[in-house]
Amino acid sequence: MNAPSDISMKTDEVLRVELEVFRREHRDLDEAIRALEEKGTADQLTIKRLKKQKLRLKDKIALIEDRLTPDIIA
Repeated sequence: MNAPSDISMKTDEVLRVELEVFRREHRDLDEAIRALEEKGTADQLTIKRLKKQKLRLKDKIALIEDRLTPDIIA
């Protein structure tokens, strides 16, 4: 799932499963970041890396949602 061309080769069913997995990972990262920030002893570099990972997942989620959502011309 590294290139946009990869998404065009997958069925909608596969994309829905991946979407759910990515959403779950995104939530888990959000909780981990929140926990580290609340602790106050967290390494800022670690938090920054987790936030970047979370943004990459958000981009993947948006890409899949765009593919699954039909274009409606009003």
